[in-house]
Amino acid sequence: MPKILVIVESPAKAKTIEKYLGKNYRVKASVGHVRDLPKSKMGIDIEDNFEPKYITIRGKGPVLKELKKEAKKADKIYLATDPDREGEAIAWHLAIALKMDLDSECRVIFREITKKTVKEAIKNPRKIDRDLVDAQQARRILDRLVGYSISPLLWDKIRRGLSAGRVQSVASRIICDREKEINDFIPEEYWEIDADVAGGDPKEKFKIQLNKKLSKKLKISSNEESNNILDELNKGDLKVDSVKTTVTKRQPYLPFKTSTLQQEAANKLGFTTRKTMAVAQGLYEGVKVLNEGTIGLITYMRTDSTRISDDAIAEAREYIENEFSKDYLGEEKGEKKKKKNVQDAHEAIRPTSAFRSPYKIKDSLNDDQYKLYRLIWKRFIASYMKNAEFDRLKINVVNGEYSFNASGQVLKFDGFLKVYSYVETKEVRMPKVTEGETLELIKYNPERHETKPPARYSEASLVKLMEEKNIGRPSTYAPTISTILKRGYIEKEARYFKPTELGVMINDIMVKHFAKIVDLGFTSMIEDEFDEIEEGKIHWKRIIENFYKPFEIAMIEADKNIEKIDMTEETDEICEKCGSPMVIKYGRFGKFMACSNYPECKNTKAIVKKIGVKCPNCDGEIVIKKTKKKRIFYGCSNYPECEFTSWAKPIAEKCPECQSLLTEKQNKKGKKIMCTNEDCTYSREEKN
Repeated sequence: MPKILVIVESPAKAKTIEKYLGKNYRVKASVGHVRDLPKSKMGIDIEDNFEPKYITIRGKGPVLKELKKEAKKADKIYLATDPDREGEAIAWHLAIALKMDLDSECRVIFREITKKTVKEAIKNPRKIDRDLVDAQQARRILDRLVGYSISPLLWDKIRRGLSAGRVQSVASRIICDREKEINDFIPEEYWEIDADVAGGDPKEKFKIQLNKKLSKKLKISSNEESNNILDELNKGDLKVDSVKTTVTKRQPYLPFKTSTLQQEAANKLGFTTRKTMAVAQGLYEGVKVLNEGTIGLITYMRTDSTRISDDAIAEAREYIENEFSKDYLGEEKGEKKKKKNVQDAHEAIRPTSAFRSPYKIKDSLNDDQYKLYRLIWKRFIASYMKNAEFDRLKINVVNGEYSFNASGQVLKFDGFLKVYSYVETKEVRMPKVTEGETLELIKYNPERHETKPPARYSEASLVKLMEEKNIGRPSTYAPTISTILKRGYIEKEARYFKPTELGVMINDIMVKHFAKIVDLGFTSMIEDEFDEIEEGKIHWKRIIENFYKPFEIAMIEADKNIEKIDMTEETDEICEKCGSPMVIKYGRFGKFMACSNYPECKNTKAIVKKIGVKCPNCDGEIVIKKTKKKRIFYGCSNYPECEFTSWAKPIAEKCPECQSLLTEKQNKKGKKIMCTNEDCTYSREEKN
């Protein structure tokens, strides 16, 4: 029997696959890329038509040596790296390093790691797709040209350690632009009037909301306007003009693709994009399941397709019928028109078996794996179930020229909501009233409001916007966000991103001197061009050439026009070690205080930002602190003597029930105020 070598990227995946293939197969892991552009220099010969100069990655020599040793023993080699552009490029680099025939049918794709699919894939190898490789190569080279040209410029003009990137700079700009919108926002006053009323049964009280005058939407801009309207309303009666009952339907969501999984995991599980992808990678590569052995639980997690194979659909429908009855089976769905840029060779992210419910295998998973697998499994099953149905009641009430409305809904048939319990389905029951009935007025409730600025981006909303604007690809969202957090260009406050002073400074330079690079439309166009390379419509070097000529001119102009910026800030504080003035400097982890007498005196200390709240445990002040991953938390200024910490922001207000410290947490609707005393249940919501 021939000896066959299969090379994958991950050691975990290698162990899983080797169990499926039998004794004639040897499965080894490359542990990602084995060749890349050098870190110490550009690595692109611009004069030689942008030819890349690849080298063996430092530290990968032993891995490559082992792969070459195994390759010599093998009669056949299959390259089974990940099923995307990056994986195709890794396969190509491996083929070159192992001196394989680049035109041989050596490429194998595993879209899920199960015994059946692995064995089928081995029977159907193909050639390495050079168009896919070139699309990845174009991205890598373009990003290298941008990063390795602009970053040294920033080092020279500002300080070492800074960086700029084609996608990361656009993501930073999005966050900076939103912060500017928030800072420039001027709130406007507006008023709302609702009424507490009762129908025939005085016990059945409900609210109605004033919304129109003479059938036109009503806008109340001042207290005076509100009072004038109330004077008119008090002269008339509230009569029921119409009562309409309808059945409304709520459709199930499509199965997950990368972006929607990242958004839902952030919103429902509190996972960062990076954590979501790491946990999903483990579920894809294989988990040891009781009575089944090691098996991949989900399909490949980097995809922008929502397509599902016919076999998987049939299995999902069989599960639904067996578990819930035919009444819950959704209609057969036809193929939807595919959106531009969707790499439809991939499926959506789904469980490898509908019958492997999260509840059956819970004991085989850690907590994070269970939460994410349950989310993926529920979304997939729910997508083939019937619509949820609600009985909706809408009441219209008139008083002279003014009209009010009220509405409620009651769940009639749960449909897909029986499985996908992550959806809020608030029921509002309305009393029985009839057309022409005069309602009893209990009181009018005028309330002043102010318009609110747009919200900062969370991980979920940033990923959603990047997808909508075609910024990057599913595989780039998580590393892009991680990079700008690590560089200190943005920080997280509660669940939301805000730019740092450094981030704003770098963004201003990029917008002024490299406007094209940080233009969302240009970035989207480049992504489209990468897709055209993948489709074989355009040669990758043409894209690079068209980009580089104007970029080179912009670099020359920027070098000439950007003045050196002294990042050092003077302070009134004196160094306790040598008596020299202390100054504020920027380091890898942001601002810090340092002695101006450096290098003779190397005294440094952290900059403390007080929030105006006393520590509940001592006489210290509560200050803002950051973790190594730039996450903000709150602690006592007397640390380590006092170890008080809180993720939620303490406020200068005592609990009205027990006088303990109160904290606030931002959410979509506003903020929640909570008591820190575990024995006290006090909390309240404050709306935006």
